[in-house]
Amino acid sequence: MTVMEYGQQNRDVVMLLHGGGLSWWNYREVAKRLAEQYHVVLPVLDGHADSDAPFTTIEDNAARLISYIDAHFGGQVLVLGGLSLGGQIAVEMLSQRKDICRYALIESALVKPSKLTAAMIGPTFGMSYGLIKQKWFAKLQADYLGIPRELFDDYFRDTCKIGKADMIAFLKANSLYTIKPDLFETTAKTKIVAGAKEQKSIRDSAELLREAIPGSRMEILPGLRHGDLSINHPAHYVRMLTEWIGEAL
Repeated sequence: MTVMEYGQQNRDVVMLLHGGGLSWWNYREVAKRLAEQYHVVLPVLDGHADSDAPFTTIEDNAARLISYIDAHFGGQVLVLGGLSLGGQIAVEMLSQRKDICRYALIESALVKPSKLTAAMIGPTFGMSYGLIKQKWFAKLQADYLGIPRELFDDYFRDTCKIGKADMIAFLKANSLYTIKPDLFETTAKTKIVAGAKEQKSIRDSAELLREAIPGSRMEILPGLRHGDLSINHPAHYVRMLTEWIGEAL
């Protein structure tokens, strides 16, 4: 598994899972801020640039990450966080291993499936996939996604490396993911966040996750769009995370 790591080797491990179509740099500024206190691990999700495996399912990717935690961190991390697709994989990890982490921060994870969206992904990307390698189109997409200028080169480079089959596979998985019954058994102290300017399905999903995870808290963040918190407001993200850990102790 391809990972980037920040901070000293210690038992307080924070693992953060990037959004679909992005990469570990999604959390680079967050990791720099956490590095003084924690060992921060930023895996590259399956099927993304420089990953060592194609994307199959959210469930498979979650299982691989759990195996990585077993092999390198004794079966548990302090914090598990994720954005969008990464948030779904984090939720799945909580479902597969109830004590995989002590604290979880789930950002903008969709758990309201849309079969219509999934059915449209194949034909749409089959026709338009070549555009992602055009810089003018990538800039439009980056602006739409709220990717800051200083991350554009990373975004363009790594998006160009994603194969069509992988992109279709993880976009379909993203649109079809649902909460598993085992999520109700997680012992992780969990906070769920979404932006007030996100699609209603994301905000509704935050509420569904709050209902599914015992003792969890939910916050809708004023003025923020999809991915804004971790990508564009790293100081806010770190403050929220550290305060959440402090409150939960």
